[in-house]
Amino acid sequence: MYPVSYGLVLAACWCLLVCFSRIYMGMHSILDVIVGFFYAVLILAIFLPAVDLVDNFNSTYKYAPLIIISLHLALGVFSFTLDTWSTSRGDTSQILGCGAGVACGSHVNYMLNFMPDPPPEAFPMLVPSITVTVFGKAMLRLLIGVVILLLSKTAMKKITIPLACKIFRVPYGDVRQARQRMEVELPYRYITYGTVGFLLMFLVPSLFHFMGLS
Repeated sequence: MYPVSYGLVLAACWCLLVCFSRIYMGMHSILDVIVGFFYAVLILAIFLPAVDLVDNFNSTYKYAPLIIISLHLALGVFSFTLDTWSTSRGDTSQILGCGAGVACGSHVNYMLNFMPDPPPEAFPMLVPSITVTVFGKAMLRLLIGVVILLLSKTAMKKITIPLACKIFRVPYGDVRQARQRMEVELPYRYITYGTVGFLLMFLVPSLFHFMGLS
């Protein structure tokens, strides 16, 4: 029970810090934060009972990646129906793209049996003792993972923005203005962060496994 309680406290503290930071920076009012909190509770109340069902579908269904990518892309297009540009529009596409990448990565992991579930006798899982070896492995994993994800994000950004501008004939002179166009921002955010999510869930853990850092 200790690790679960510790994780819940840590998650609650992090959420509170994020909420206060949004108010401090003037991006949202206290009413926005309160409404967002109750909205999150509503979402959890509806979707939490179906989490196991969704996870099983994402992992085991043969055509799950195709459905995941199509559904998340459709939701991204729907979020771009605003009359004016908004930062929340790009953030929504970024979240959807990352979610699609993580879900597809989970599917590939399951199909290749790269990350099998721990056996029942391994539970409850306890927090390991902090030793020099454990700390060193954690720092090495962090360094390798961050470098791979940053390089992949930078590479995909360099590829998707000019490609989208060329395909949809959007002037590429002002990149900031070009990124505010739906034709550019949606594929840029979706493909870039979808790739990051996929690498985060599949390639990076597989690399750690082969390097003996699991």
